[in-house]
Amino acid sequence: MSDIQTLMDMGFPKERAERAIQVTNNKGVEAAMEWLLAHADEDIPSSSSGASSAPATEDGAAPTEASAAAAAAAADEPAQVAKSLKCDECGKLFKSQEEVEFHAAKTQHSSFSESTEEKKPLTEEEKKAQLALLEDKMKRKRQEREENEKKEALERERLRIKSGKDMLEAKRKMEEQEMKKIMDQRRREKAEEKAARDRVKAQIEADKAARRAKQAGETATSPVQSPPPQLSSPVVSSSPAAATSAPKTYTNARIQVRMLDGTTLVETFDAKEQLAAVRLFVQLKLGPNPVPFGLMTTFPRKVFTAEDFDTPLEKLGLVPSAVLIVTKTP
Repeated sequence: MSDIQTLMDMGFPKERAERAIQVTNNKGVEAAMEWLLAHADEDIPSSSSGASSAPATEDGAAPTEASAAAAAAAADEPAQVAKSLKCDECGKLFKSQEEVEFHAAKTQHSSFSESTEEKKPLTEEEKKAQLALLEDKMKRKRQEREENEKKEALERERLRIKSGKDMLEAKRKMEEQEMKKIMDQRRREKAEEKAARDRVKAQIEADKAARRAKQAGETATSPVQSPPPQLSSPVVSSSPAAATSAPKTYTNARIQVRMLDGTTLVETFDAKEQLAAVRLFVQLKLGPNPVPFGLMTTFPRKVFTAEDFDTPLEKLGLVPSAVLIVTKTP
């Protein structure tokens, strides 16, 4: 709100408020108000001034003695001059049209007339009372403004705290949801790893059971198929050439595996099992998250490829026993 509007709200006409602000060099409402109270009886100089001229005749000639006498007589007569404006409803006097408009807007009075009564100047007591009233009004306005500013500041702080709490709550919920997703993913991975290990263990147990059953079958049928060597063929037993000519067949392969950490593992496999069974055995021993690895032999040196994993152990020369070394692969 401007200083002029503040002075108008206090009851001063707009013209006098502008004059006070101009005279006090825009020093504020209080300086302008003090000037207005101190110069309440003074008239504000108008911007235009009229010049009086001597009466003239219709033909532009100098006035005659008769006309001059008539003019002097007219000047001696008292003229009814309107010195103020009066509210017909409350009887209050006003000096200017601006005061009338302000009073009408404030009281909703609409009936005004010109009056020959002159608005009396304020006495010192009235000036002091008016000044005190204005100061009290300004003080109340200042208090109201400060209270409104405090309320607005409290409301802003409340909204800020509420917004911070809402953000923290949203962040906490997001973290809980993310943690729940991670836990669910870990449970699924562990279940899948356990199922994979169970399948591999079941396959290994099945392979071992098959080997044991096969070995038990061969042991049960071997006395019937091969007669005692001393009773049936003493000549064969006494001939070293015949004994060496028949190659011996092996049904099992004893594999020694050297792990990455230097430890050694020994496991027996069927001679007809593929090299993939040995790789699976090593993978299980490396744990749930095995690193990429390969297999190789040193004597003779051979690095097994992906095609070799589908080849039986007996065809790879790993029967009856062999040493395999686990190597890291990029």
